[in-house]
Amino acid sequence: MKDTPMVVTMKDYGKIYIKLNELLEEQELTRNALARAVNTRFEVVDKWCGGKMEKIDADILARICYVLDCNVGDILEYRK
Repeated sequence: MKDTPMVVTMKDYGKIYIKLNELLEEQELTRNALARAVNTRFEVVDKWCGGKMEKIDADILARICYVLDCNVGDILEYRK
């Protein structure tokens, strides 16, 4: 008996959009300044701003919210 290949289909669940650039512009804050304020590397903030993150670090997100005086919903948006 031959093995039949398994076909896996992925549903489109939507996407999480990161609106950090807009918040930085509103508060006239640079990526470098935010990185220093949240005590992380520039590359981490750059990934957040570019939407190139694979996983969301809740600790970094909390620090960003604290520094920018905003809520998670101000940074992250779910779109179908």
